[in-house]
Amino acid sequence: MNEDQARDWAVQHFGEDAASRIDWFLDRVVVENDQQNLISPSTIGTIWSRHAVDSAQLIPLADRTEGQWIDIGTGGGFPGMIVAIAWPGRVALVEPRKKRAEFLEECVDGLGMGDRVTVHASKIEAVPLRADIISARAVATVENLLRAAAHCGKQETRWLLPRGRLDEREIKTLKRQWRFVFHVEHSITSAESSIVILDRVEAR
Repeated sequence: MNEDQARDWAVQHFGEDAASRIDWFLDRVVVENDQQNLISPSTIGTIWSRHAVDSAQLIPLADRTEGQWIDIGTGGGFPGMIVAIAWPGRVALVEPRKKRAEFLEECVDGLGMGDRVTVHASKIEAVPLRADIISARAVATVENLLRAAAHCGKQETRWLLPRGRLDEREIKTLKRQWRFVFHVEHSITSAESSIVILDRVEAR
């Protein structure tokens, strides 16, 4: 998927207005990247495919168009800011690094999304929200993530967890302490990546 194809994919799924707003955000990321390392400089030339669509592909997998979405470890805005732009529900961006959280706040304000998008400059353990969808892009192990964010989940919460190659041993270990239903989707942007989807998560 090249850059034109990636943007076209976003237009087909979310419309030209959303794609234009994503363009605005990506431009800000590139400029801010000179001040703080939001993304690897080597990926700037493929920012639409490597970061924007890699994030936006989670939205169809959420299988709902309203509710509360929490993105853990939003970093430079992926996937959380892309979700916030293209998905109409409420979105909480959780990013403990102050400088990155300030950048996210500026972008939320710049896009006029402050009425439904919040930035939490803290760790997930300090966020007092319950979510319908929880995402985390390559943050910690799945086990540590569930432990840290369990208070944000409920029986109906869907967890969307982009990973590299799925380590089946990690899933086996997880089953010792957690009950859940899971399946895996292949990333549309990388043959080397997968998205672990967990439903009905509860501690044993």
